Amino acid sequence: MVRLNRIYTRTGDAGETGLVDGSRLPKSAPRMQAIGEVDELNALIGVALLHVESEAHRAMLARIQNELFDLGADLATPAGQGEGFAPTEMALRIVPEQVARLEAEIDVMNEGLEPLRSFILPGGSAAAAHVHVARAAARRAERAAVAAGADVALNPQALTYINRLSDHLFVLARAINAAGEGDVLWRPGATRQA
Repeated sequence: MVRLNRIYTRTGDAGETGLVDGSRLPKSAPRMQAIGEVDELNALIGVALLHVESEAHRAMLARIQNELFDLGADLATPAGQGEGFAPTEMALRIVPEQVARLEAEIDVMNEGLEPLRSFILPGGSAAAAHVHVARAAARRAERAAVAAGADVALNPQALTYINRLSDHLFVLARAINAAGEGDVLWRPGATRQA
């Protein structure tokens, strides 16, 4: 159980922050960039939830928000000596079951959608547009995590999760858009002069 009595600690005033194991690194480090992008993604999902009406979709997004805190904790926990990325009492890790649940939800949502015959523009309903913004943020968080992974060892399941999450959010936006009927289709070159 987390308990915060004070919000400010002054320990980061010099531009460093602490990781789960107590080590410190610059706030500009690639690992911290990835953690920040995951945090922003979580906030954008919170905004999307203000517009999503379906209880089933809301439940999915609520689970994802919780898992994004798990993901942030995973990214903030260096690999232990000899432990790799197995979850422990002190190391919260993304596990294959979380990725599998995202994939199962994608498959269920996708069953009700017509196959894509064009790329779609991020929009349609307000709810779908907000989910598309979160999807784009998920891609940015993934790029940041991949960059951090080039610098330090990261849990491969964490990288898989964030990749699958952007797919999930894409399919969810289509499902919200009247099962894809409200999708805004890309019309290549439609505005070019003849």
